[in-house]
Amino acid sequence: MNDATASPPGPRRPGDSALTALGLGAAALSPADASPHVFPDGGSWRTEIPSVEGPEALSVVLKESTELDVPVHRISQGSGVWMLTDAEISEMVAGCAERGVELCLFTGPRGTWDTGASTRTDSGGAGLRARGHDALAGCVEDAVRATELGVKCLLIADEGVLWTLHRMRNEGLLPAGTTLKVSALIGAVNPAAVQVQERLGADSVNVPSDLTLAHFTEIRRASRVPLDLYVEAPDDLGGYVRMYEAAELIRRGAPLYLKFGLSKSPGIYPYGRQVRELALATARERVRRGRLVLDLLARHGADGGMSPLGSRLPGELHRFPTGP
Repeated sequence: MNDATASPPGPRRPGDSALTALGLGAAALSPADASPHVFPDGGSWRTEIPSVEGPEALSVVLKESTELDVPVHRISQGSGVWMLTDAEISEMVAGCAERGVELCLFTGPRGTWDTGASTRTDSGGAGLRARGHDALAGCVEDAVRATELGVKCLLIADEGVLWTLHRMRNEGLLPAGTTLKVSALIGAVNPAAVQVQERLGADSVNVPSDLTLAHFTEIRRASRVPLDLYVEAPDDLGGYVRMYEAAELIRRGAPLYLKFGLSKSPGIYPYGRQVRELALATARERVRRGRLVLDLLARHGADGGMSPLGSRLPGELHRFPTGP
């Protein structure tokens, strides 16, 4: 006889019933590994479509997300604020606002596009960080310009820029509701580093896609800042494809943004019309990749716990004092 009051079964692990029948079942999951944190709306995960480089690509993403029924919480761009005109930014702001999607634009000059030679060495030097006062000033200029045009999320690849923009936010030089997102290109790889970025002002931290499941549990013992993770990473970030781990990544890493990147595809930064067809095609395919991840979660009974669409704030976070 069915018991109407019985609790529903938990998520199904991939291949579990068949492997258990063969004596190859996995060990039971430990509740101690699970993250104790969620977004302030109660959700444990949100979605992000990255590398949306302008209004035309945004239109493609929004159209495809409707057709494939892919919920989108955040759209991010990688080329930078300075690669867009005011009219283009305003069009993107309006398009995202109409759908309740957060728009995140990258700030300022970066070391990899600067005159510094160290970034072109085998060691990579300072990477994408802002070199010198003028590069920092360029990032500040981008942040002010973008927020004046209605952008509410800024993408950052330098700890000094992060701290500066956080202080500006506290001083009212940027809107109080501005969120600051740390790029995967300076992604923290240990609990202390994530803790530092949170305290410097990060509202979400894009950690590298090669972190182990245990690493996520370690991070969640030190910080509740939302994490961003490429479930499929671009080749220049390793090309990792972790779709089958999505449910466990959410369980251990919540609150978590699932980012739908694309491996085996040429880079498009800095974007221009010379790579238009590639940018539009890859934008469309990123949404399809999102559908594949969501289908996997649904098949395994792990698609619950998504934040309501339109959610964007991270909740209460720990910060370093900004006073003198």
